[in-house]
Amino acid sequence: MVIDCRSAMKNMVPRIAILGAESTGKSTLAEALAAHYRTAWVPEYLREFVETFQRTPRADEQFMIATTQRQREKEAERHSNRLLFCDTTPLMTMVYSEHYFGQADTALARLAAAYDYAATIVTAPTMPWVADGMQRESDEVRQQVHARLIRKLEASGVTYRLVDGSTQQRVMQVVDYLALHLCTDAMR
Repeated sequence: MVIDCRSAMKNMVPRIAILGAESTGKSTLAEALAAHYRTAWVPEYLREFVETFQRTPRADEQFMIATTQRQREKEAERHSNRLLFCDTTPLMTMVYSEHYFGQADTALARLAAAYDYAATIVTAPTMPWVADGMQRESDEVRQQVHARLIRKLEASGVTYRLVDGSTQQRVMQVVDYLALHLCTDAMR
């Protein structure tokens, strides 16, 4: 299936969403892909939030976290070269809101529904699960969140590539996928 080129054309730099449950290598993959393509990547704001406030966020903070993530994407576009790799999106914030709080508020749901990434990569939950003392709960939760994410992507009609293996194997899977499916001059 070919990715819809309209989403890539909305932005000066096509944004690639890197999604996945906790402890699946999203940040490592986003950083490695940015190095491979010599471009920028957007770290997950949630991690910064937890480190700054030394706590997990409340339900009423989810929309702010998602909008901050999007703002960081816009800022990073100015420093990008051909592609921008985004370590999570508002959709992932919504998935976690539904998991932990039973629902996502209306504003977050609207933001997540405005899904306009040129391509979506999902990291398989097969790497060893590592506790971080604050943000990560368990491998069981990781598997539940992964299943919820896949259901959400499929229900929304979002095409994605599931990547697995070592970081280098995942990078090559993404490189191959983008070369075949991304409609942009960025791949030249």
